Amino acid sequence: MGRTIIDAVEREPDLELAGRAGSRDDLQGMISRTSPDVVVDVTVPEAAYKNALTIVSCKCNGVMGTTGISPAERDELGALAAKNGTGLLIAPNFCIGAVLMMKMAAEAARYLPNVEIVEYHHDHKADAPSGTAIATAEFINRMVTGIRSPAVESRELLDGHSRGARNGAIPIHAVRLPGFVASQEVIFGGEGHTLRIRHDTTDRRAYMPGVLHSVRNLPGKTGLYYGLESLLFPT
Repeated sequence: MGRTIIDAVEREPDLELAGRAGSRDDLQGMISRTSPDVVVDVTVPEAAYKNALTIVSCKCNGVMGTTGISPAERDELGALAAKNGTGLLIAPNFCIGAVLMMKMAAEAARYLPNVEIVEYHHDHKADAPSGTAIATAEFINRMVTGIRSPAVESRELLDGHSRGARNGAIPIHAVRLPGFVASQEVIFGGEGHTLRIRHDTTDRRAYMPGVLHSVRNLPGKTGLYYGLESLLFPT
């Protein structure tokens, strides 16, 4: 993902790559030496909060494409970004199609409040469920009241969560198999019918328009922005 972003930035005449840092590099030192307008982070969940804190503490704009930052940590980072006069975007998904899927799902949930989410990723993805699935459930719960739990709570016959993890009343199921990049479907059930809203990513280049939009539009903003939709569809 990092290599794809570098290639995308270098193709844009209005953008300049100030530097790059790997897991063993000193991020604070790199920011100090290169003075970037924006730092893009696509690392691992274990490093996300620390990297975001470093970026914001350096009074630099940050675009975070890494999941693993808790709501409490988001609040802390947002307050620090506002204090320092910089912007911080935390985006569970940079694909514009995925953001549209979330918006359409929230609209459908107004009329079909029985909802489940199934997300599919390659078997090297380290966390589950995906940040996009969690963000989709959060977005639906935020936009729609009265999401319904299943009529009957199933009795688990094996250890684990065969009915999925829950975000509010919405079950989320994670599939990890070779052959997938990233896919998600939001399934709605009603009397005598079902509705599926699905998005499939087959190449990491699908994320680049959202990354580039974020890099161009975050400077000049202050505080925390959560989700690419906060820059695509500002209220």
